[in-house]
Amino acid sequence: MSKNIIHKADTRGHAYHGWLDSHHTFSFARYYNPERMGFGLLRVLNDDIVAPGMGFGAHPHDNMEIVSIPLAGALEHKDSTGTSKVINTGDVQIMSAGSGLTHSEYNHSKTEQVNFLQIWVLPKEHDITPRYEQKTFEVADRKNKLQTVVSPEKTDGAIWINQDAWFSLANLDAGKELTYTLHKQGQGVYVFVLEGAVEVNGENLSRRDGMGITDAESLNIKAIADAQVLLMEVPMR
Repeated sequence: MSKNIIHKADTRGHAYHGWLDSHHTFSFARYYNPERMGFGLLRVLNDDIVAPGMGFGAHPHDNMEIVSIPLAGALEHKDSTGTSKVINTGDVQIMSAGSGLTHSEYNHSKTEQVNFLQIWVLPKEHDITPRYEQKTFEVADRKNKLQTVVSPEKTDGAIWINQDAWFSLANLDAGKELTYTLHKQGQGVYVFVLEGAVEVNGENLSRRDGMGITDAESLNIKAIADAQVLLMEVPMR
């Protein structure tokens, strides 16, 4: 029997700094909830809106897999590996902080907001050489089906992560259903609704709601309305 935990959108932590409007599914910065320290090895799920021309100055990370997914607008990234990139809507970026690096992230536009997800996953191997990767994924390839965008396998067209973790996106028309089958035993799936409304294993979820599912081999997702969802499969320990 699967176990479910639901995090409604309005229960997330919230930080507003003028230039930054951020919602935290899990404990982060000044938001601390001992019951929401992550989901398995998924540690951070931040939904950030950054004002035009503003952003996060250079700051350090180590031994963390950091995934950024722009939902609207474009993000400008620079890091101490010498990487300087613009991450557009439709792109997925990963940075393996490994043995340590510094990076900065800014809104690339001087006129439009950028909304992006920043997701942290604890790594499988520690102190690896820091690395960076990004890729553009065709939105059409997730229409009423799952599109794998992050994977530990280097042969499936996704960007590589230093963990047994798989991230998938799907854009579903109302009434459409799909089944997600987990890749490994002992893993869980965190479902995050980007837009619309879905029913997952009998539970109704709306925009920016999250649901963690454990002790399951698969899960069923049905779109109640046109919907966009992100699935994050991670080890639970």
